[in-house]
Amino acid sequence: MTFGHFLSILKARWWVVLLVLGLTVATTLVVSLLLPRSYKASASVVLDFKPDPLSAAIYGGMTPPAVMATQVDIIKSDRVAQRVVRNLKLAENPTVRQQWQDETKGQGSIETWLGNVFQRNMDVEPSRESSVIVVSYRAPDPRFAAGLANAFVQAYIDTALELRVDPARQYSTFFETRAKEAREALEKAQTRLSSYQQQSGIIATDERLDIENGRLNDLSAQLTALQAISAESTSRQAQAQGAQADRTQEVLNSAIVGALKADLSRSEAALQQLTVRLGDAHPQVQEARANITEVRSRLDAETRKVTGGVTISNTINRQREGTIRASLDDQRAKVLKLKAVRDEGMVMLRDVDNAQRAYDAILQRVTQTTLESQTTQSNVNLLTQAVPPIEHASPRVLLNVLLAVVLGSLLATGTALALELMDRRVRSGDDAVAALGMPLLGVMPKPGAKGFTGAKPLSLMQQRLMAPLERAGKGA
Repeated sequence: MTFGHFLSILKARWWVVLLVLGLTVATTLVVSLLLPRSYKASASVVLDFKPDPLSAAIYGGMTPPAVMATQVDIIKSDRVAQRVVRNLKLAENPTVRQQWQDETKGQGSIETWLGNVFQRNMDVEPSRESSVIVVSYRAPDPRFAAGLANAFVQAYIDTALELRVDPARQYSTFFETRAKEAREALEKAQTRLSSYQQQSGIIATDERLDIENGRLNDLSAQLTALQAISAESTSRQAQAQGAQADRTQEVLNSAIVGALKADLSRSEAALQQLTVRLGDAHPQVQEARANITEVRSRLDAETRKVTGGVTISNTINRQREGTIRASLDDQRAKVLKLKAVRDEGMVMLRDVDNAQRAYDAILQRVTQTTLESQTTQSNVNLLTQAVPPIEHASPRVLLNVLLAVVLGSLLATGTALALELMDRRVRSGDDAVAALGMPLLGVMPKPGAKGFTGAKPLSLMQQRLMAPLERAGKGA
């Protein structure tokens, strides 16, 4: 279908087009005037996206658009609608209760029924580039519309505050229970540590261990010194018991031995002189020899006495070494036992420290959640309150008429085309060619047309065909 053919159809069926368009516009106008007026009141709130521990726990890592969508869902939720009913105390109104009885036969909850009724006339529009949410309500009464819009906003603010406070209260109760358990665990750990300290007779510190280690080091040093002394005395004893006993340090340092050696030397010198002067058989020589023998006997006795002291000294040194060694072994065992006790006590002390840190951490969370559960501030703030509108929001007569014109035009055009399809007619030369399948030779002028004045000039073939017809008409 060409555009010219389309225009010819509209031109031929203009009365149908005008009739359908007129009926559509007239019907729309009458219906718009007869519809009851509806007023729309709007209130707005603004959301604060500043982070805080509680909002982070509730919303996690959601982006502002996700948070806005969440808030819209909260406003549209049954919880907010039912809170509006409770705040306005509509469930106590006898008229409202009678309406609920009539419509639901007493089934269900009146708060749920009223909430669903209110939700049908409530609209929420979040801003795309800001954190503002507009809550609108439609009602026949402008004051009722404004009141319901404000009631929804207030119920939403209260619900948002509850969503912040209720988790904090739950966390507070949870952490209080954990705090009691942590405190009991801390007390048990402290009691176990105190009992162990009393049984062991120590305090789980390094002071006593340092003292015992000092004693162990002193005994070790004493043992080392005594071992050196004992080794030396053993060597001197061996020398004293050998053939060179007179050459030991003790013998050489003895004053008695030295005096006896000096007397022996003088007596031997005197004997030699007497032997030279008097001969071996002289009584004085015999007496001198007897004196020398007595001095030598006394020297040997004194030497044996001195070397015997070396043996006694060596025995004493060995005894002291054994005593110190036994004391060192006892002290070493004591230090090892003390270390084992200290290690076990340190384990208990670490248990106490860990229990103390856990209790402090839980107590801090208890304080934080308790403060958060007592907050009265929400991240939702009222921006504008709804006021009773002066002009009604619907019906919008002018807009409805314009839409009726557009839709009526489409409907009228469709009606004309439908009638044309049911009753096809030849409205142009193209229609004749399409219907007969033969070439077009000429077009007859419309009845009543005077010649071809103002008409399109005919072609040579058309003029030849029309000439006999014109002569026949003139002859007639």
